[in-house]
Amino acid sequence: MPTPRSDGRAADQLRKITFEANIAPYATGSVLVSFGLTRVICAATIEANVPTWMKQQKVPGGWLTAEYSMLPYSTLDRKARDISRGKIDGRTVEIQRLIGRSLRAVIDLQKLGQNTLWLDCDVLQADGGTRTASITGAYLAARLAIQKLLDAKKIAENPLVDSVAAVSAGVFGGETLLDLNYVEDKDAEVDANIVMTGRGQFVEVQGSGEETTFSNDQLQGLLVIAQKGLKELSSLQTAFLTQQLLK
Repeated sequence: MPTPRSDGRAADQLRKITFEANIAPYATGSVLVSFGLTRVICAATIEANVPTWMKQQKVPGGWLTAEYSMLPYSTLDRKARDISRGKIDGRTVEIQRLIGRSLRAVIDLQKLGQNTLWLDCDVLQADGGTRTASITGAYLAARLAIQKLLDAKKIAENPLVDSVAAVSAGVFGGETLLDLNYVEDKDAEVDANIVMTGRGQFVEVQGSGEETTFSNDQLQGLLVIAQKGLKELSSLQTAFLTQQLLK
């Protein structure tokens, strides 16, 4: 018999997912995304310029880049700001690169024009899955920001060729679980993060055994349960954007 999860969910059930638009009014597009108790502000800002390296190398089109941070009060024990340590920690660098890669997988940078799309993901409250919530919300913020470019006729067509979302999966207490919260994540035997487009194409699969190994069957189980959750997330993204873009 399956062991009850700490929050009462079924093994293949997402946490409660919510999106709130325009949480940061000075950004071009912004969304507060919640995966249960994990809450992240994702803000997209469009700068009418491109990086120097693109100009020097005469690379056509625009660019997309991401930054990620956990606010000091987002965790049980205060997390020092990177600036107070004088450097960005390795986990932060890894996650912001993952966010950037995930979004660049679904955007045609040529169609973005000579613009840079900045994505800033700031964790207000962390309860597991901050990177997956960031990717899921960053896509929404980017889509809202790009709509403003389209409405202003600054670009001719939508450069986003697909949606993208991410979710965690893991083996905890011998069971394969979807969308791990912190209690599950910190003690999981196997931990994975899966990024997938709305059309069902994988962007990235990250998985590791925590002081253990895992079998091919367990890996396939993680992928199956993640795909189920990602289809649900894609549907939620579509419903949210339909509501927002029809206003």
